This record gives sequence, structure tokens and C-alpha cells, in this order.
Amino acid sequence: MKPGADTDVGGLDRAAAVRELARLAAEIARHDGLYYGENAPEISDGDYDALRRLNDAIEARYPELVREDSPNRRVGAGPAQGFAKVVHARPMLSLRNAFGADDVAEFLGSVRRFLNLEPGTAVPMVAEAKIDGLSIALRYERGRLVQAATRGDGSEGEDVTRNMRRVADVPVRLAGAAPEVLEVRGEVYMGHGEFGRLNADRAAEGLAPYANPRNSAAGSVRQLDPEITAKRRLGFFAYAWGEVSEPVASTHSEWLGRLGDWGFAVQPHAGPAEDLDALLALYDRIAAARPTLDYDIDGVVYKVDRIDWQERLGFVGRTPRWAVAHKFPAEQAVTLLEDIRIQVGRTGALTPVAVLRPVTVGGVVVSRATLHNQDEIGRKDIRVGDTVVVRRAGDVIPQVVEVLVDRRPKGAAAFTFPGTCPVCGSPAPRSGEDAVRRCTGGLVCRAQAVERLRHFVSRNAFDIEGLGTKHIEDFHRDGLISTPTDIFRLCAKREVLLGREGWGEQSADKLLAAINGRRAIPFDRFLFALGIRHIGEGNARLLARHYGGLKNLRDAVCDKSARDALIAIDGMGEGRTEDLIAFFADPGNRRIVAELGREVTIKPLEAAAASPVAGKTVVFTGRLETLGRREAKVRAEALGAKVSGSVSARTDYVVAGEASGSKARRAAELGITVLTEDEWLTLIGGT
Repeated sequence: MKPGADTDVGGLDRAAAVRELARLAAEIARHDGLYYGENAPEISDGDYDALRRLNDAIEARYPELVREDSPNRRVGAGPAQGFAKVVHARPMLSLRNAFGADDVAEFLGSVRRFLNLEPGTAVPMVAEAKIDGLSIALRYERGRLVQAATRGDGSEGEDVTRNMRRVADVPVRLAGAAPEVLEVRGEVYMGHGEFGRLNADRAAEGLAPYANPRNSAAGSVRQLDPEITAKRRLGFFAYAWGEVSEPVASTHSEWLGRLGDWGFAVQPHAGPAEDLDALLALYDRIAAARPTLDYDIDGVVYKVDRIDWQERLGFVGRTPRWAVAHKFPAEQAVTLLEDIRIQVGRTGALTPVAVLRPVTVGGVVVSRATLHNQDEIGRKDIRVGDTVVVRRAGDVIPQVVEVLVDRRPKGAAAFTFPGTCPVCGSPAPRSGEDAVRRCTGGLVCRAQAVERLRHFVSRNAFDIEGLGTKHIEDFHRDGLISTPTDIFRLCAKREVLLGREGWGEQSADKLLAAINGRRAIPFDRFLFALGIRHIGEGNARLLARHYGGLKNLRDAVCDKSARDALIAIDGMGEGRTEDLIAFFADPGNRRIVAELGREVTIKPLEAAAASPVAGKTVVFTGRLETLGRREAKVRAEALGAKVSGSVSARTDYVVAGEASGSKARRAAELGITVLTEDEWLTLIGGT
């Protein structure tokens, strides 16, 4: 008889199902280890399949009992901790999006302004179809593939070397001479034909189909058994580089040619352009070819061709200034709006969400869509029971575009937006011209507390893997965590975790290891994790660069005489400064920050290379000839200087261009050193 085949799933109660799932998880894991790890199976394939079918049947009957170590959450017998982590030598960042000709024109204008080019100056560009796949970095040493990693959070990804070696388009050895160290970046994807074959196989086995090729490609790369990756015929297009031991090209066009010489597949739908009309013509040509392709593309990427210009332009936040993704129009679908629910965010914002009859939009099943705020519902006259047009804006966030009023059922009432928080009952007023209602419950509001905790552990904050929404909600409900500090205190509560349903030694130890692995964090990520209103990643990095550490920032916030300097930081302003002050003025927030300081080590941003302006405060005024104002600011900050928008006694240098005006006069009054643009460039070693 097949192992476990005599078990009557229909007769299992919950307690028996919990025991049986635990037994099956352990037994299947042991057989996986024997088969994949030791090549010494103890049972036949048929007996093994019977165990898996029994596990699937119990999970289908009791989906709420699915374990963290369920056989359906892993494949094969890979490393105990899953994939090893890889820290990217150069961050793998994302692209800004453009959604129309005006956005593309603004992108070209911003490049010209930054480089201080005349308005009509040609900017050589390259346009490439944007592959909708999974970003991968391939590291070659002496021409041999030594490591492959996923993008992850941009700073740290997962080691998928064994699997990427099984992708046909990825050369294990490069053809021809290459730099000693060469990191090639690109996109792994699954073609439509392979996607159809995979789903046909799943249907034959009685399994649910995969949602779309991109998710299937990502899942195939992240298999713990590389044989499964090999069976799923994946493709790879190369388009960028990361760490290199020597210059690779002078233009992006030249780089694409070198990739082909080394044996990589490069995107065939690409071409050069020098102005807006040429870029848009390429966009139209690629969009027209989209239906005929065997792989998904979701837009066209425009890149400045000259690499020396790319280096000057650099990055803003997590996106390059020298590239933009011109996305295709969002796909739309028609469905029924069944309900409107109110969600409460970490800042107390009440956000209406449409509950939709599930519909496929752009290859993804959508059942929720944002309605933005009270005014948006009123403007579009959205009512429960309406038939609505839904689109995925930017192919990501579902939105309700319009109501088909002619299909509205009789008696559909206008939606009344609540004036109180649906979670804690506290008043939720609108302030001034703010379109958003906000719960005033603060820490009393469970929804806000849970959302703040979710933000704290999110990818670009503390990035604690394994602490998802469900765990946070459960831990908060049961009193295990209420503040971010409590997350780190979980490490002393291992036995409590082990006593909770669904937690075994492996899952508990994995979570605690992930928490302990985040006890050191850069200052900018720490600031972002605090969830201060209007202080995003960019502003957190800006503040970290200016103040270096938490104490200096806290002193500046609490010192009235230092607030003007804080407001004057380019990119801050009065609104963000007031939000920052309000956060640190709250005794509860100050207590939590102090407690966190005892649990974690806050690392300063990496210091800029030694320069004569490191730590100095600089003000640029007037029209500069050689540098654009933005480029001047970025270069100064890269050298460790602090760029301010106003002159004060704390200013060290004022760089005055043509028509410098009152700031230069103010500097002279205060005895501050005023430099011409040429003097400034000489000081920093520029030309």
C-alpha cells in the first residue's frame, strides 16, 4: 500500500490534520534529502508521489493549517537556509517611468539642464524594448561565470548560480577577451510558448495554472533543484554592467556590441535616436511589434548613449538620471465593484479600496483596486454595485478608471465616507486642504501600529525576511510585539515562539537569525524605517549625509536656532522639517528611538573620499557656466559637502555665478568665502 494512502482525509479533524501535516513535512523532507542530496532514495517515485498527494489533499481541506515548511513551499533539498545572500558590489537600482510624450520630453530636458547643454543640443540616446522578467547579475572572473544573483532589494540579492548555469542564453565561459572582473546584468524571462507548455502540464496534473510568464520565470530561477530550472526553457537578455575591473566601452551602443561578441543575447528591438521625435518613432515601432513577440515587454527604455555623460548624470535616490522607462498604456478590463472598504495606513490615512469581482488585467487576476480618497470617489461618483473600468497603472497598481453609469443598478446609493476610524473608532478629520482623512488614534489604533511595524521590516527599511504581514498581525494581536523594539526582543522568546501553532524549531530559528542579522543598519535606512511622515528614502539619505548620526540630527531638530539650517537643506523645506520636528517632539517616539538605539548599531553612511570640502556647507547662487546647478550640487555632495539653499553663519563657501544677487551680498556681509565657478572647480580638483 502507498505510504499514507490509507489515511481518510475526509475523516481527519483539525487536530489530526495538524499532526499528519507535521509528519508528512518531516518525512517528505527526509526523502528529498536522500534523493537530491545523497542520490540514495529509499522509496519508489510512486510511493513518494502518494505522500505528496496526501499532503496536498489535507492542505486543500485545511488551507489555514499550511505549514511554513510545507513541501509545497520548497523543492528538492537545497541549503537549509534557502539561497545564500549576495551583496551587490554596485547597487541594482530601478528606473523612473514615463507614461507619455510630455514625460519623455521632460526627461530629455532634465538631461540637458543637468549637463548645462543648450536647449537644442542633440543628446545621443539608445532605445531598447523593456523585458518583463527577473533582473539578474552575472559575475565573470577571467571569463568564467562564478556567481549569479537576483536583484533582491537592490543592495542584496540571492545566489542562484547553480540555476542560471542551466539557462541556455547564459554563457558559462565568455567568447573572446574580457575584463578580469566583469558583471553583466540583464533579464531572465519565460517565452509564451514555454509558459503555455508549463501550464498545460499543470492542468494535466490537476494543478492550478501559473498567473503569468514573469512570475513563472522568477519561480523557475528560485527553484532549490536546478534540474527543474533546466527543464523550464528560460531566456536571458543582457543589457547592463555592474562591477568591472576596467572600462568596457565609451558608449552604450558599443557595450551592446561587446555583449554579443562575448556570447550574450541582446535585445533585437533597439536603435539609436537623438531627439524626441526619433525616440517616439522607435517607441511606436517596438509597440507595434509587441503582439508578435514570444516574450513579454512592458515598455521601451531610453538611455543616454555616451557613458561619460552617464557618469556625470549619476543617480537620484534609487534611479539613474540618464535613463527612463517609457511604459506602454495600462491594460484595462470591465468588472463589478462589489464593495468599498476603508484601510488605515501607518500615518493614519484612511484609504478607500474597491473590492472587485476578480478579473484578469494584463495577465494578472485583480480583485482589489485603490480609490485614492474621498474626493476621488465623489468626483467619479463611484458606488457599490457599479460596473467599472479597471486598469493597472504602470502595470502595477490597479485603479478604477471610470464608472459605466448606464449599467448602474437601480437603488445604488452614493457612498458615505466615514468620519471615524473603522478600526479604533477615533475621529478621522480632514486637515486644511488635505484630501485625506486621518485617524487621530495614533498608537491606540491597532491598524496604524501594524502598518508601522510592516513598514519597519520592509525591504528598504530593516528588511527582516520571514516577518510578513500575517506574522506581524498575529504577534501584535497576541501581545508579542507592539513597537519596533519588541521585534528584537523576540530573540529572547524562542520558547514562546515554539509554543505557537505552526512554529517549529526550523521556522523559529530562521526568523530569529533574520532578526539578529539586522542588528546593524545604515543611518539612512534606520531613519526611513521609523516611518516619519514625508521622510522617504531620498530624504532619509539626505539627512543622513548632512548630519552623519542620530544624535546630530536630534540636536538639530530640538535646537530652534538650527531649524533654519535644516529647512534650508536642498530637498527638505518647511513641510518636511515640521514633520520631522513633530516626530521627535513626541515622547513616545523619542522613547522608541532610544530603545532601538540599545538594540541595534546605527552605521553612518560611507564617508566620501577625503576632499577639501568634506563636511563644509556650500551655497550655489547665480547662473553657472560649466556645471548645471543640479550637477554642481550632486558633485559637491559626492565629495562630502553639505549643500544648502540659503546663506547663514554656518555657511563655509558661496559659489557665485552670473547674476548671483542677494546671496552673494549676504555672504560678503557675514565674511563668508565667495568663490567663482572656476575657483570652486579648482578647489575640488575639477575642470
